[in-house]
Amino acid sequence: MLLLTVRQAAQRLGVGYSTLKQWIYQGRVRTRVTSGGHHRIAEIEIDRLLAPSAATAAKAPSQERTGAIVAISGRNQLRGYVDEVRAEGLLAQVRLRIGDQTLTAVITRDAVEELKLKRGDEALAIVKATEVMIAREAHQTAPSAKASAARRKR
Repeated sequence: MLLLTVRQAAQRLGVGYSTLKQWIYQGRVRTRVTSGGHHRIAEIEIDRLLAPSAATAAKAPSQERTGAIVAISGRNQLRGYVDEVRAEGLLAQVRLRIGDQTLTAVITRDAVEELKLKRGDEALAIVKATEVMIAREAHQTAPSAKASAARRKR
């Protein structure tokens, strides 16, 4: 888990250092205190602060949203926040932060401009694939039956 200084967190949140310090003192931001008495903020806490609250969403029903998507058949939908947008030539690379994971997509520059994507925006990644691979980290394998039997004979 990545811990950020108050200054780094304030920059990511787009607020001033003193504002974030006040939020910490008011208990609105969860931090970890180092042995030297300095506050550190986990990335997941930054995600929580960037996410629109349920109360805010209930008060303002999508009047400001003008998206054309009404419904979509794709079931593999991942909601996250734009961490980085890099555009060069016809293509753009968009990195989405989804919890403590990142997803990178390469889309057209026109699509980035049409969606007006910028850092901190909420976005939805829709994965459409006919093949999905699943992997696990390698674990030390148990000794084979032959090796176990040979040890017992000794």
